[in-house]
Amino acid sequence: MAVKPVPEGYHTITPYLTVSDLPRQARFLIEAFDGKQTESVPGASGEVTHAEVRVGDSMVMIGQARGEQTPRPGTLYLYVEDCQAAYERALAAGAKSLMKPSKQFYGDVNAGVEDPLGNWWWIATRVEDVSPEELARRARDRA
Repeated sequence: MAVKPVPEGYHTITPYLTVSDLPRQARFLIEAFDGKQTESVPGASGEVTHAEVRVGDSMVMIGQARGEQTPRPGTLYLYVEDCQAAYERALAAGAKSLMKPSKQFYGDVNAGVEDPLGNWWWIATRVEDVSPEELARRARDRA
């Protein structure tokens, strides 16, 4: 059987966060977004250097910063069933609020948090399908 170029359970683009405290980042994803850790790779010293956490249907890879691989915060957009509930879980897991949940012109209820390691998470629930024409009109009306 041939090896698939994109592994089973992954998407073509997979977020990869390089952080200063890998275990803390993994805990945040598990607590805030009901993540499931699927992989933990120790380095030569025994410290975990790479982990993977599944959030919903997506994998998030996490690398421990070391040497030339310095921490670099990322920004991710996360769709969930209940934006308000996910926002509250993220705050309880140690995130800081960037924006409280609110209805957006493009059809999402959206909120923003900064996790304990500086990554920004835009949490959203689609509540309205907006046609391209209507989206353009609403965007113009906001200007």
